[in-house]
Formats: sequence, structure tokens, C-alpha cells
Amino acid sequence: MNRRHFLSGAASVAGVAASRRIALAGIPGDGAFSPTGLDLMRHRFGVNYTPSHNWWFCWNDWDAEPIKRDLDAIANLGADHLRILLIWPFFQPNPKWVSPRHLERLDQLLHLMAERRLDALLTVFTGQLSGWYFLPSFNRLSEGFFTDRKMWDAEEIFIRELARIARPHPNIIGFDMGNEINTCWSAPTLAADAWMSKMFGLMNEALPGRLHVNGVDHQPWFRADTFSPEALASQQRMPVMHCYPFWTGATKYGGPMDPPSAKLLAAMAALIRSYAGTQQKPVWAGEFNTCIEELTEKQQAQWFEKAVLAAIDEGVSWFSYWDSHDVDRRFAFNPLEYSLGLLTNDGRVKEQGRVFKQLADAYRGKPVMLPKRDVAHPPAQKTTEATWRWLLDWMEWRPKS
Repeated sequence: MNRRHFLSGAASVAGVAASRRIALAGIPGDGAFSPTGLDLMRHRFGVNYTPSHNWWFCWNDWDAEPIKRDLDAIANLGADHLRILLIWPFFQPNPKWVSPRHLERLDQLLHLMAERRLDALLTVFTGQLSGWYFLPSFNRLSEGFFTDRKMWDAEEIFIRELARIARPHPNIIGFDMGNEINTCWSAPTLAADAWMSKMFGLMNEALPGRLHVNGVDHQPWFRADTFSPEALASQQRMPVMHCYPFWTGATKYGGPMDPPSAKLLAAMAALIRSYAGTQQKPVWAGEFNTCIEELTEKQQAQWFEKAVLAAIDEGVSWFSYWDSHDVDRRFAFNPLEYSLGLLTNDGRVKEQGRVFKQLADAYRGKPVMLPKRDVAHPPAQKTTEATWRWLLDWMEWRPKS
């Protein structure tokens, strides 16, 4: 199958879906598949939700109407889940108290999502989001997040209160420990890995039967940075990767459509499985985009198509695009953060949004095909340079000098 023509329209999508069905005789069709569930070996497509109205400051200035419009637009794109960012200091302004009003707003959001058949992954300790820092006042110097008993007590209170709200909702996937918490709080890997193990135990006790993950950025997979890649690969039922050609440095080794960028998701999935020591490990692309500001919508859509299809061929299970909506430019942000959405801030579907729908409609609910080759050994050294050499070798790509 020539996947270069995937973008040509519905006929191409139908061909892709049909080719998969031929290989999967006896598997129920799309109509028989419920997007709600924790089958890690069937493809899912979702987004990291970015509210179009007041960004995540909306938790403090709550208005459900624009959120309903956002959710309708996201559901119309074929998404089956959202990653929801809980701003930690908004929800827990005191180490011993969680805001009932914010918990009520979360409860309402989960109901609104369920009405639209959207599942939720709740990202808990969000201290950094799109380069904006939300550090709780009781941890304002970022000290002791992983090791201080007082911090653990506050974290446990927050988890248990969130679990109390989440438990009645069948559309909860589980908890994500934080939005790249290693970008806010650092520790030696032994201390951070021990904290992660303890936190998974707490989450599984407070909210059993769900999928809990730790969505770090790319750094711990490339070099020693707070968490070890071995612990991230082994402690999680489904390791999560955040893949951005710009932030990982892929653009140093080729253009946006060359393998270092377009096959980054696939290669990082192979890297994760090398640390897991098995090809049977499901992998979740929890955040991905180019963050290459110069790309047009059409070029971003082309990258999106190439990256996801390569990742599907490498057996990546779930995809959560960053992000749903562009950010309102009245807010001060890194310029890279304004235009990463599938939809504009006023709700127009962008080219990458149309590709998202095509891919989601073609693959959602289909069984994941894991690689059959032997699992590779991980990089000999845990450095960014050595890891990039490993990734480029896996891609069979030699950068032009």
C-alpha cells in the first residue's frame, strides 16, 4: 500500500481501513467497538485538551458553555479521549485542603465528556504547562517534591480527593502523575523512581481498575534526568512518550519530513521497548507535534500523517495529539505554543484536524500489530548523543554532512 496518498481523501481512508480489515478477518468492525475501555492493544485517538476560552485559567473563571462547544468540536474530529490538565495550585491551594468548587467543576467536565463519549486521563501534579509554571505556594521553591514527608502527605490528600470524584465516572482512563513533572522537580533517579513506585501504589489503591501513567518529557528517555528509563518502561503497564522534533533536536539531523522527525514516534517506541526488554509492551504517544513554527498547516498535516502511520507500523497503541485548540494570543506565551491545535481558537478545523479525523476513522478500535523482530538492546550510554546515534541507526538514516 502506498501511504503517500493517504491525504487524498475519503477513498484513500477507505482503502487503508479495508486493507487492515483484510488482515484482520473476523475482527468486529468500527460499529461494534466502544471507545470506552482499557484495551491497550486496540488503537485509540485523542487530544490534549486546550480550552479555547481562557486557556486553563478557565478553572478559576468557569463557564461551561464554551467548553461544551469545544467538546462537540473535538468529538466531531473522531477523538475518543482527552488528556485533562488539572492545575495543581488551583485545585489544592493549601497542603491540607482541596477546593470543593474546583472538584465540582471537574465533576461537571467529566459528565459533559461522557455525554459525548469522550474518556478522560487526568493529569494531576501540573506545575508546568506550555512553559508556564504553576507551583503550589507550599512548594514554591520546588523543594522536596519527591522526598519530603509533608509534600507526600499533601500529594496523597490530592490523589484521594480526585479519586473520590473520579470513581463514579466510567469514562475515566486513570491518572497521569503530572505534566512532565521532571521539568519542574528533579531528584536523583533512585529517589524519583522510588517515589514513582509509591505513587503508582497509591493511585492503584485510590482508583483501582484504571490505567495510571507518568507522562514525562523526552529527556529521561535520552539521558539520566530524574526518572530512569528502565523504571519508566517497567513500572508502567503502558509507557508514555512525548515526541516533538523541535524539542528533541531531531531537526539537527534532517528536514521536517525526513526520518529523524517523521519517524520519531516510531523510533522512540522502539527505544522504550529496548528498555522494557520486550516487543510486547504497549506504548502511548501521549503528546506529539512538531513545534516547528515555520511549517504551514498543510506541511504540519503531512508530518502528522507520516508520523502516525510510521508509529502504527511500529505498533504504537494510543495517540493523543498536542493539542485540541490554538491558544488565544491575548495571553503571553512562547510563540511556539499559540498555533499547535487541530482547531483554531475560534473553532475552525485546520488541515491537521482533517487528517486526524481520517486517521482516527481508519484505525480507531483496530488491533495493534506489534513488531515481530527481536527487541533491540538499549543504548550503551545514557546520553543525548548516544541515544540519538541509537535512534538514527534504528531509522537507518545518515544525516548529510
